[in-house]
Amino acid sequence: MVECIARTAGVALIGNELLSGKVVESNLIELAKTLRAVGVSLRRVVVIPDEIDEIARDVGALSDAFDVVFTSGGVGPTHDDVTIEGVARAFGVAAHIDETMAALLRGAYGERCTEGHLRMALIPRGAQLATTADVQWPTPVMRNVWILPGVPEIFRMKLAVVRACVRGPEPFVSRAVFTKLDEAELKPLLDDVVAAHPRVEVGSYPKWFDPSYKTKLTFDGRNSEDVEAATGAF
Repeated sequence: MVECIARTAGVALIGNELLSGKVVESNLIELAKTLRAVGVSLRRVVVIPDEIDEIARDVGALSDAFDVVFTSGGVGPTHDDVTIEGVARAFGVAAHIDETMAALLRGAYGERCTEGHLRMALIPRGAQLATTADVQWPTPVMRNVWILPGVPEIFRMKLAVVRACVRGPEPFVSRAVFTKLDEAELKPLLDDVVAAHPRVEVGSYPKWFDPSYKTKLTFDGRNSEDVEAATGAF
């Protein structure tokens, strides 16, 4: 099993269809919730066209800046599926057909297996393959970059592998308070709490048309005593 301990994460969403609005992006919210649940802080997201040089540049920058990186999209058999080549170029290696993945594809497609199908066995040279007992189709991991598919149903399935293999140094602790005050009224109170509790992230989220409350406040951190103290102070 590929194991990863990470405090911070970056994400690269890849595809012309995302930038043109042809496809509604739905993978990010699922990944963000997954990372939060395992204690990893998502710090940056970029959307990249299907261009190898741009993928290589941005994935390389994310890899340098964060402990772990996830890509979504561009790993199918067609001409615009160039994520593997882009990630390989980011690390100065070639892409090649992995025989383990090729054998799985031949077993799945039988006589119908074509060179196009085998493109889905392409991985950066030196990448590891992450699997679990429940998700045996491999996920390529090139150093700290996890290469995930873009199809939402398959992406969500692969998140089981992320949950099994990726962990933060400690879990997040979160508390929420719902108030009938608006944000302008809350500001001086929140400013005092933020100043007194620097290790707690305070969020303020107004709700315009809900009669039950006007503003939801959240208090997040990695230490339960810090979070409880900030919440109690508010």
